[in-house]
Amino acid sequence: MAVPKQRHTKSRRNNRRMHLFIKAPALTICSKCKKPTLSHSVCWNCGYYKGEEVIDVLKKLTKKERKKKEKEIAAKEKEGKKAKPLNMENLSKKQKI
Repeated sequence: MAVPKQRHTKSRRNNRRMHLFIKAPALTICSKCKKPTLSHSVCWNCGYYKGEEVIDVLKKLTKKERKKKEKEIAAKEKEGKKAKPLNMENLSKKQKI
């Protein structure tokens, strides 16, 4: 049976066990692009933090990638604007559930 020649210190033992206590980071949803991001940090997908642009994400991309990203952003904004305008006719109609 194998027997260790020297005693392992408490710090070596604890460093070995440290991986048992690692937890996944708490993610929040970006208000602009709806992708998961770390809280209190800039979204790396769209470059926004608290509703204002901090990083120009499109500047780093190639022309082809930039065009694709702009189309995605335009499609997301279009989805958000599809809500029906509120007027008296729409409010008076009964909504089916």
